[in-house]
Amino acid sequence: MGSRFLLALFLVLLVLGYEVQGSQQLQQDDPGSPALLDKMQESISGYWTFAKAAAEDLYQKTYLTSVDEKLRDMYSKSSAAMSTYAGIFTDQLLTLLKGE
Repeated sequence: MGSRFLLALFLVLLVLGYEVQGSQQLQQDDPGSPALLDKMQESISGYWTFAKAAAEDLYQKTYLTSVDEKLRDMYSKSSAAMSTYAGIFTDQLLTLLKGE
């Protein structure tokens, strides 16, 4: 799974690198063009959609029920612990500010 992720990340970064080079050349021609900004926004949005779809596809291909259950259990335990510690911290902070 790690090698697939790294490969997908490398490809996305490579494509973004070529896009940045192309946008710099366009920017030198007409720096204040609102159409250029729209093109760049559409391009970034398209790459984001592509990267998101690739990540979802990798997740679906490597989905394991046991790992998903472990992750959900870990999340619930850690969020319960964090809420407890946040409550303790809040109490300590309020006590410090009130000066009791």
